[in-house]
Amino acid sequence: MGSGLHLAVALEGSGWHPAAPHDGDARFTAGHWVDLVKEAERGLLDFVTLEDSLGPEGRLDAVQVAARVAPLTSRIGLVPTAIATHTEPFHLSKSLATLDYVSEGRAGVRVRVSFRPEDARHFGRRTFPEGPITASDQLAVDLLEEAGDYTEVLRRLWDSWEDDAEIRDAATGRFIDRDKLHYIDFEGRFFSVKGPSITPRPPQGQPLVTVLGHADPVYDLANRVADVLFFTPRGVDDIRDVAAKAPDVHRFADLVVFFDADRKARLDEQAELTSDAHVFVGSPTDLADLLAEWHEAGVSGFRLRPGSLPEDLTGVVDGLVPELRRRGLFRTSYEESTLRGLLGLPRPANRYATA
Repeated sequence: MGSGLHLAVALEGSGWHPAAPHDGDARFTAGHWVDLVKEAERGLLDFVTLEDSLGPEGRLDAVQVAARVAPLTSRIGLVPTAIATHTEPFHLSKSLATLDYVSEGRAGVRVRVSFRPEDARHFGRRTFPEGPITASDQLAVDLLEEAGDYTEVLRRLWDSWEDDAEIRDAATGRFIDRDKLHYIDFEGRFFSVKGPSITPRPPQGQPLVTVLGHADPVYDLANRVADVLFFTPRGVDDIRDVAAKAPDVHRFADLVVFFDADRKARLDEQAELTSDAHVFVGSPTDLADLLAEWHEAGVSGFRLRPGSLPEDLTGVVDGLVPELRRRGLFRTSYEESTLRGLLGLPRPANRYATA
């Protein structure tokens, strides 16, 4: 067992480089995702995240992919992305609770907002202005506030069943102790949700909640509702700055990773790579040096974005992980059976349970 450095990978199609080659329509098959997640589990990584969006990129639904992968894996966490802006928290709470049951306590979610007017047009319930949106614009402020309320509703719905609400008393014909089901009675600017959920409390109590942020408003959101903040530092100064702004959550630094400079150069000839995160190109040893430095500066863990799949994921598993173990920085076995346990997070108490 290492000293607490956590490691995740972000899975996106055929890789994070726009020119990453793909095997026909393999990314639209269950086998593609099962193979990638099993590879990450072979390296004993904490979790994988599965990207999702409402754009025309062509992709499968992340929550459903995670549910398909769950029974074919055993220890790695599964964290699909969900768009809070245009979906209902009641439906997502049920889907994530189901994922937590199917995975036996390995579910999480990355809560994401959407500013794009073309996404809003898919649903027709609201309109967004054309043009770029900055974090300080009122629309961004409103959507982040909405995401905060959305996540609060998720958490309350997961708590709306006490852990022992199911009694299954055949003699009396009682399946549920109704005194242990609770209305959440959430009334806010964006949602009015009565509850309770129709799904019993998940095995973890509450699945892991994560957000990705690049600015103070998202750090504030993370402090309010998240267990994990993904952020995109460029160096130690950025890490220390975010540590001061989001002190109460696990902070995972995002990096795009290429272990073959020649392969990246060939891909660059086909399409330009632009990224919000630092792009690393080098050997596993060089990457281990960087991760060790950033971990020492205050990063809980890292979410690596493989530039090309499966090559750069295999580089993480067969190159980086052994190097981190050699330095005593990463686990040699899974110590816990749940995702919250892997990250050292307690199972939350139920807010509605009485003594």
